[in-house]
Amino acid sequence: MLSAILAVVTFIAGFWAGWVFVLFVVFAALTAVGLYDISQDRHAVTKNYPIIGHIRYFFEKIRPEIRQYLIESDREEQPFSREQRSLVYQRAKGVEDKRPFGTHEKVYEAGYSWLTHSVQPTKFDSTDFRVQIGGPACKKPYDASLYNISAMSFGSLSANAISALNRGAKQGGFAHDTGEGGISRYHREGGGDLIYEIGSGYFGCRNDDGSFNPDKFAKQAGDDQVKMIELKLSQGAKPGQGGMLPAAKITPEIAEARDIPMDQDCISPAAHTAFEGPMGLVQFIGQLRELSGGKPVGFKLCIGHRREFMCIVKAMLETGIVPDFIVVDGTEGGTGAAPLEFANHVGMPMIEGLTFVHNTLRGAGLRDQVRIGAAGKIVSAFDIARALSLGADWCNSARGYMFAIGCIQAQACHTNHCPVGVTTQDPLRQRALNVDDKSKRVAKFHANTLKALGKMAGAAGLDDPCGFLPYHFMTRAGDGQMTEASDVYTYLREGFLMDDGDDNPIYRQRWKRANPHSFDPPEADPANA
Repeated sequence: MLSAILAVVTFIAGFWAGWVFVLFVVFAALTAVGLYDISQDRHAVTKNYPIIGHIRYFFEKIRPEIRQYLIESDREEQPFSREQRSLVYQRAKGVEDKRPFGTHEKVYEAGYSWLTHSVQPTKFDSTDFRVQIGGPACKKPYDASLYNISAMSFGSLSANAISALNRGAKQGGFAHDTGEGGISRYHREGGGDLIYEIGSGYFGCRNDDGSFNPDKFAKQAGDDQVKMIELKLSQGAKPGQGGMLPAAKITPEIAEARDIPMDQDCISPAAHTAFEGPMGLVQFIGQLRELSGGKPVGFKLCIGHRREFMCIVKAMLETGIVPDFIVVDGTEGGTGAAPLEFANHVGMPMIEGLTFVHNTLRGAGLRDQVRIGAAGKIVSAFDIARALSLGADWCNSARGYMFAIGCIQAQACHTNHCPVGVTTQDPLRQRALNVDDKSKRVAKFHANTLKALGKMAGAAGLDDPCGFLPYHFMTRAGDGQMTEASDVYTYLREGFLMDDGDDNPIYRQRWKRANPHSFDPPEADPANA
């Protein structure tokens, strides 16, 4: 109303002074743009920030000239480069994702990696690549896509973000990990396949004192929409840390999803209380499988002390209880806000963690019973292919799908001031995220990424992307020489930990010290890790 009054006054004044008329034209044009911005649903930035948002898009258009001399390169990571984000945006929108004039990679510098291709390429009629998850004890195996939505809780993400992700998963036929915040009404409304993640807070399946409630879990896990159950031991963003949601930030919907009161702080302990030690862990996994009616049950972790993971594997052998899957999260994971020291320096990167888990299971003779998922900055087909070559059976992505629903990497996730409505509970900010439009982008991003994966597998002459092996990838070493990934990340011999051989001493030393009954180190020895 105020804008309209000012426009009329300015118009009248324009008859008395020509320069005022010019101002009127400019003001009227800006008013029209602003009114259009707040009424449209395609661009979250301009809906929340009318007119000003166009300044951002203007600098996006002229960024090559500005950035070349003043700011950053396309490939400078913060933590995702503009090149990576643009790839996601293009595939999510279904627009051209090709680029002209050759690579921007410095192909003769150390660290450059490439895929070795075949002179006899193959072609895929379908790129709906899937892997069956479920070991011998599983009664309801799940055919999962090779690329799914990683764990992000309702509360951390907005209602509209959860709705868009889950509806996109439904449209594209892939899975959506709930995160440890429980199953919200927005997960259920979307109808997409769910991986129910259970953290140390046992949200959705807890007693009033925060302990695990088997009956509540059975009710949650029995829902047909829930396809798998994932026990979270740690996450890449902040391994070894719990969390606290202040009472002031708990909305009725968050309280409903987490099954918590609104008048007190919500605590997620650093460690689980439902079990103790390696034996307790695998027995708890067996209990969850039974309570769920035989659905696939596994756990997620970021590798820390390698001996501790071997303790868990020894407990599997001793009890005969083997998880259906293990998700390896890398320290480069980052949707959870974390202290700088944890984000930068705690936990093992995904590639090393994935290699270690894969080879330990091979050494124990259990690899064929356990599927492995990988998570940690996986946004492109190349990222997926490399993870598959190192032992993963499928991949998850959190920030990739956040980009697909409009995240601009503002890195304000923990402030409740996300400018595009992805990571905020502010109703005014999250209304900018149009669920119908963004859900389609989620499905397109998934489909176009798998299509690109099919092309890469075809270029390598494979019949299935799961056929990628370390030798398919090369890396330029610091001395200028080429190194096969298989020279560094090799598949170790099946069953080697179960015999008296002398190969792979680093694994064998830790295996000897691993105790299936306790995570405690047997002696004060730095090699225990």
